[in-house]
Amino acid sequence: MLPVTLDRTSAEPLPAQLAGQVRALVLAGTLGTGDRLPSSRALAADLGVSRAVTEQAYDQLTAEGWLEARRGSGTYVTASRTTTTAAPQVTSRPTRLTPRPTGATSRLDTGTPFFDPRLEPGWRRAWREVSVAAPPPGYDDPRGLLELREALAARLGRTRGLDLHPDEIIVTAGTTDGLRALLPELRPGPVAVEDPGYRAAAETVLTYGREVIDLPAVETAGDLGDAVAAYVTPAHQHPLGRVMPAADRLALLEAARRADAVVIEDDYDSEFRYDVAPVPAMARLDRGRVVYLGTAAKSVVPTLRLGWLVAPPDLHELILRRRTITHAGAAWPSQRALLTLLRDGWLDRAVRSARRVYAERAPRVAEAMSPYATLAGPLAGMYSTWLLPETDARRARDAARAAGFEINLLSTYARSSGLTGLVIGFGGVTDAELDQALAAVTGALGA
Repeated sequence: MLPVTLDRTSAEPLPAQLAGQVRALVLAGTLGTGDRLPSSRALAADLGVSRAVTEQAYDQLTAEGWLEARRGSGTYVTASRTTTTAAPQVTSRPTRLTPRPTGATSRLDTGTPFFDPRLEPGWRRAWREVSVAAPPPGYDDPRGLLELREALAARLGRTRGLDLHPDEIIVTAGTTDGLRALLPELRPGPVAVEDPGYRAAAETVLTYGREVIDLPAVETAGDLGDAVAAYVTPAHQHPLGRVMPAADRLALLEAARRADAVVIEDDYDSEFRYDVAPVPAMARLDRGRVVYLGTAAKSVVPTLRLGWLVAPPDLHELILRRRTITHAGAAWPSQRALLTLLRDGWLDRAVRSARRVYAERAPRVAEAMSPYATLAGPLAGMYSTWLLPETDARRARDAARAAGFEINLLSTYARSSGLTGLVIGFGGVTDAELDQALAAVTGALGA
């Protein structure tokens, strides 16, 4: 029997309690790689709960890569502290972007979220409140509005499992702004960036005069060399969609410890899982080694230009000092509007609405694309990535353009990986537009 105790009076669901306690046992070394867990039926009987509780907990931990189910054998631990040598401490040239072609009317990209028109009244109400609120008389707190940081701390605790004090949060003008705030405070050296990966991150690193080291997105990072930081998207790898397995997370943290580097976690769309609960933030594993970046771009709109940064104390102080001197900070009107959206529950409703839409559209994309290409990762978020030869991908891309749709090539996200295919977003289009775009793509691939 596992040494776990469930609290039925807690507001936290029983499956989440069980998953969290099993995860803690693995991290503490109580459960090691290869250990066999009780069956879901046996564990349910031991705990006096329904089997659905244990099955949901096992499914969540399997999706995160902590466990694996072996057909006819049972459920086993796949990652533990024994896979690393020490436990983490808890405390090129710029890419030329292809211009948008003339005549393209809709973008099926990775960054345009679904906006539910039924939420427009709440959106307008937030900006009316901005219009009557008194702005700060001078430069605002470089950390951001205190009320907003309080609301963000509560939300990150509830949705990402991060126990934060508001003063640990710095409100930024988005993910790349957070990266720009961090890079000058790191010691000299290159930065490892996932390949394929987020193009804006690699470009930002290069802009600050640092070398970019390609970090293979589908391999375990066992050695960071002389890199001073490693930029990753562990909850939903951009753009392959892969969830970084638990063992790979621990290995990356250990590699960062050996290199005296930091891990930069870009947690850009973790709320949009359809199959299991959102994968916990990597920062939960080592707050002293991970710099956490979040954004409102995928849950609200990209043009709000707001994000947040949580850094280890030494880096936090350096970043805050520079922002104070340079008067850097996110725009007050946007911060004030986001505060209202959070307080009114608008953001929660927006996320739930978008998640329902994505959960319906993702299988439609999969059904259309599966005969012609291979899905690169699990269905989650507002896009899916499909592996196929570059010649086929370009033919499909060109057919979509001719029909009035812009779809990105996977090769534009890659530097040395050589992966090719299509990255198909489905957040910023209507259902009818999505069907038209898929018809154009599959027509070209089937020709």
